Amino acid sequence: MQALTFIKSNKREIIMRDSNRPSLEDVAALAGVSTASISRCINSPQKVAEPTRQRIQNAIETLGYVPHFGGRALARNRTNTIGAIIPTMDNAMFASGLQAFQETLSAAGVTLLVGSSNYDPDQEFDAIRSLLSQGADGLLLIGAARPEKTQAFLTQHAVPHVLAWCCPKTGHSPSVGFDNQKSGHDITAHVLAHGHRKLAVICGLREGNDRATARVVGIKQAIASQSDAQLLGLEECKYSFEEAGAAFAQLLTGPEKPSAVICGSDVLAVGALLQARKMGLRVPEDISITGFDDISLAQVTTPSLTTVRVPQHSMGRKAAEVLLALLNQEPGQNLRHELMTTIIDRGTLARI
Repeated sequence: MQALTFIKSNKREIIMRDSNRPSLEDVAALAGVSTASISRCINSPQKVAEPTRQRIQNAIETLGYVPHFGGRALARNRTNTIGAIIPTMDNAMFASGLQAFQETLSAAGVTLLVGSSNYDPDQEFDAIRSLLSQGADGLLLIGAARPEKTQAFLTQHAVPHVLAWCCPKTGHSPSVGFDNQKSGHDITAHVLAHGHRKLAVICGLREGNDRATARVVGIKQAIASQSDAQLLGLEECKYSFEEAGAAFAQLLTGPEKPSAVICGSDVLAVGALLQARKMGLRVPEDISITGFDDISLAQVTTPSLTTVRVPQHSMGRKAAEVLLALLNQEPGQNLRHELMTTIIDRGTLARI
């Protein structure tokens, strides 16, 4: 027996037979227009008068309606399509994991659609709605931090999804990732074990980015555990060579100079490395630099980067397996998988 949800409006009482999937008819009733007007507003909004379009949009947002295209797919409630929303396509930090994710889905006959949020929670929310409207059966999302509006939307629509690049200890979402805080602690302890005591950090923008935030927490914990160690400075910036270079230069303007700079990604570390070269500093003789991710770029710099290797391939493959198991409603599945990172010693970290 289907549950009935009643929504009061000032015009009429709307009845939704499936609270997880409000229908086109529900939206039309609440907006006081025909279903044809709703379809036209979704597909060709420029053809709908602004007051009507706004009324329809308000009804869509009130009900949480997501258009689901494809008659045959809707009839069987599966499209064999999965969406992935990654923070950026500007660099390779997600490339290997996404490739493994796609390969595993392809072997199961599932198509992957990819969107980017540009580290903007509103863009991520729009991308989630867009992928679901295109018929995505489930989603891969990066990280655990997102606004309540997005969390509520995923819950309301019972969207199958898996979180990657993180392994939160709280929450109910399936996850496949690693402990970013521990990894930040481990690379810092490794730097301290090489004799460094005056450290600095370049990290990504932390607002809305639980991975960058957790890594900094781990770095600070490791420094605090060494009584004679100091954090001389911390700079946040976007993941670009130019901004990382500017952050590196800023860290060296203080009265005391760090002997090592710990970077929250390989892109940031390469930007720091290039800036050190411009400033006439030798790496690692004058200053050491470490990265995070172990993307291909880390191996071809001169010198090559000491960094944290993230198990991207294993993470992408396992995330696909978990999401497929969710969609197939396979019982007894472990929905939380914590993978291990590894420190890779190369040429940018010296002993002092």
